[in-house]
Amino acid sequence: MTNTLHRYGTAESFKDDYVIFALPAKGGAQTGDPKPALRRFLEIALDYNPVNIGDAIHGGGTRPTEHSHAMEHFARRPTKPDFQRVMDGLGEPTTYSAVFATREDAEAFVQRIVEEDLGLSINISSSIENAQNCCKAAGITRHSVGYSLGFEGIQDNAPNRHVLALSTMCGHGMISQSLAKKMIDMVKENRASPDKVTAALSRFCSCGIFNPVRARRIIEEARKKTF
Repeated sequence: MTNTLHRYGTAESFKDDYVIFALPAKGGAQTGDPKPALRRFLEIALDYNPVNIGDAIHGGGTRPTEHSHAMEHFARRPTKPDFQRVMDGLGEPTTYSAVFATREDAEAFVQRIVEEDLGLSINISSSIENAQNCCKAAGITRHSVGYSLGFEGIQDNAPNRHVLALSTMCGHGMISQSLAKKMIDMVKENRASPDKVTAALSRFCSCGIFNPVRARRIIEEARKKTF
């Protein structure tokens, strides 16, 4: 789970979660302005049905409100990500990301990125099997792999595993566990829809790697569970 910093879940739980990063290389043969290549990375991603795109400075397709009142995060806010706003706001070179919810879209995107050879460092955050399948589909061998060893002492059937899975979907830890639990409770009490609370959680992710499809699935699983 490189770059997503310990996204919580079993390998099976990443069946709809492929986060693909592009990073400008420093030194060596990579010289010049990397911004055109980074923009092209996101332009290509839009051809393959991403569920989120973004960068590490501005965030993803669902942005926080400028208002300071907490309820502004929920009141009459759009629930669909605005990818055009992401593209219009691109600026400084940083880590760019595209998130996919299906194996077909992720593998086709990686294959296209390899073909275009943008000169960027690309890495995939998902299960090891998912990442290997993407490399295989693109006809390449992975350069390296980084493992997250997970959380000590937390069983896969622990009551708070849904909260952990939601709160760790921001690589910078900007989604609090208390907020994730509150959102699950609001759905259980029929006070808000899964789409609405998913958008609310996504607004707190500052790096644009929140996966709304996986989040909705986790929330639905939590709603049906009785511990």
